[in-house]
Amino acid sequence: MFGLETDIFLLLAFSLFAACAFEFVNGFHDTANAVATVIYTNSLKPNIAVIWSGFCNFLGVFFGGIAVAMGIVNLLPVELLIDQNVYHSVAMVFALLFSAIIWNLGTWYFGLPSSSSHTLIGSILGVGLAFTFMPENTHGAGVNWSKAQELFTSLLTSPIFGFALAIIIMFVLRRLLSKPLREIVFSEPKKNQPPPIWIRAILITTCTLVSFFHGSNDGQKGVGLVMLILIGIVPAHFAIDNSVDPVGLKKDLVQIEQIVNRIDTINLSASDRFNLSTVKSEITHLNAQISTTLVDNKIPLEQRMDARRSLLLISRNTKTILDNGDANLSSADKAYLKMQSSSEIGIRRFTDYAPDWVILMISLSLGLGTMVGWKRIVITIGEKIGKQHLTYAQGASAELVAASTIGVSSYLGLPVSTTHVLSSGIAGSMVASKGVKNLQAGTIRNIVIAWVLTLPVTMALSGSLYALLRWIL
Repeated sequence: MFGLETDIFLLLAFSLFAACAFEFVNGFHDTANAVATVIYTNSLKPNIAVIWSGFCNFLGVFFGGIAVAMGIVNLLPVELLIDQNVYHSVAMVFALLFSAIIWNLGTWYFGLPSSSSHTLIGSILGVGLAFTFMPENTHGAGVNWSKAQELFTSLLTSPIFGFALAIIIMFVLRRLLSKPLREIVFSEPKKNQPPPIWIRAILITTCTLVSFFHGSNDGQKGVGLVMLILIGIVPAHFAIDNSVDPVGLKKDLVQIEQIVNRIDTINLSASDRFNLSTVKSEITHLNAQISTTLVDNKIPLEQRMDARRSLLLISRNTKTILDNGDANLSSADKAYLKMQSSSEIGIRRFTDYAPDWVILMISLSLGLGTMVGWKRIVITIGEKIGKQHLTYAQGASAELVAASTIGVSSYLGLPVSTTHVLSSGIAGSMVASKGVKNLQAGTIRNIVIAWVLTLPVTMALSGSLYALLRWIL
């Protein structure tokens, strides 16, 4: 495979297997997010619910795009971790994989709805921070902190949003529904008896939406993880998308160069003047590569990582200059430069991609994982967050909150904790019914503790593992 040495091939194969294992664990860890409400309202039998949820998760990964995946990849400046020793890249991969799997399995065992998103991001940050203090690091920070801040904001605010939105939906339902409908919707399900067909249809629909959007968000994190592995261990083959014609890239670079040459440097800050100089030099360098070294209309293997670095620097630095607002360019020129950050039509289409086989592999892993191991966390969500049994209104409200929040986050390319959004939605629906006293304090405390500890624990674990494995390998 790719002409690799046997030991490197085996390490790559094991890394991909471990990534699939992480996504499989993610599946059965997060199944409860979709199926708890339909199970506890007797809308679907447990076995049917988890199989349907697994199928919808599969579809969500396959058709959900790769915006969130690229957010994960770009969180860690992988280029800083690629050196002449491929075993250092292997250490990076193993450290973040093992720490993420260990934490996910631990919280699943104790029935805690912990966030796989926090887990993976914490593991990546731990590796990046550890690399920052390595003696061979001469490039500065090992973490893209602007991207990290963006992801933190999404992960921290989504549970609060879910809690508040569930309360609002419950309030609206009480106000808008007639008394006969309220008595049905706000009643607890009868034991072993399915709800009225229209309520059942609503609950199954919300379960379907949560499952699909869970796949489109959490599944993309697995895709990003696999791309991180491939770029780290075999960068020559996966640093850029070799299916895209580099001649088209040359046309884009010519246009970008013409625009940046029109920027008046007088109004720019010192940092932006440096950014502009970097953009110009990288365009010149990349243009020279494309003009003189193409083989079969492709950039040669040994130059692809260098090309990736140039493309990311051009994209990031032009975006920084535009965001600072001191570039005296026309609206059309600014729009064109902003377009270049697009993974569909800009120069980032060469770096922000995932092969179909990667998406299929993660789709299957998440879908199959969703079909097993669901019971522990379903019990926590269905029975231990509130002091009362889930009503039809509470189940539908929590699922609607989760589906809408995850769907919007996936569209914006932001990872969000499916677990925390749904748990907070159920907590909000319980509070809307009988106030804060309707929550089980012990469960809420444990969920919050897991929420607070996930990032620091996984960061410390992955950072320590990375340092240890670098020393061993």
